[in-house]
Amino acid sequence: MVGKSRKEAMAETRQKLLAAGRKAFGTIGYAASSMDDFTAEAGLTRGALYHHFGDKEGLLRAVVEEIDSEMSERLLAISMKAPSRWQGLVDEWIAYIEMALEPEIQRIMFRDAPAVLGDPSQWPSANACIMALKTNLDAAKTEGQLIDVDTEVAARLINGASSHAATWIASADDPEATSKRAVAGFRLLLESLRKPDHGGTA
Repeated sequence: MVGKSRKEAMAETRQKLLAAGRKAFGTIGYAASSMDDFTAEAGLTRGALYHHFGDKEGLLRAVVEEIDSEMSERLLAISMKAPSRWQGLVDEWIAYIEMALEPEIQRIMFRDAPAVLGDPSQWPSANACIMALKTNLDAAKTEGQLIDVDTEVAARLINGASSHAATWIASADDPEATSKRAVAGFRLLLESLRKPDHGGTA
């Protein structure tokens, strides 16, 4: 049996640390977790963690990138299942807000990460997300589904509102009840962008 190459071994080490960090951040949280938690869980040394991620914050950043990618894949799948472009847009952004009810996403993405890494609107993935939404809004506008609105402004406001709603849900005493209120208000926000005479429901 051929042994693992150095590249494969490093990739495996990185993934073990990433999984250990994700487990700790998702259960006990960023503040309560330690470097020793990650290395003990992965059966590795601190040196390996420093090599791959630099420090605890670097590991959190990598975990956030991984979860963000997974969320994007899930949201795209939801959008693709919708019967129309507009319905896909609505379903995707409502689903994003409702993801704040999922324990791991709630704690890592909407509570700890903003506190440690700063404003989510400044994260590297944010601008790409906004531009993708703008493209969808441009297409919906061309198809005559939207009012005469600056689609970049609309995309940034939708992104900001959904992010704020998710953070609100994540920190609420009653996340389920807060989610229902947030989703209802967000639907009204999106519906205000549609032409009144455009048929169908959101």
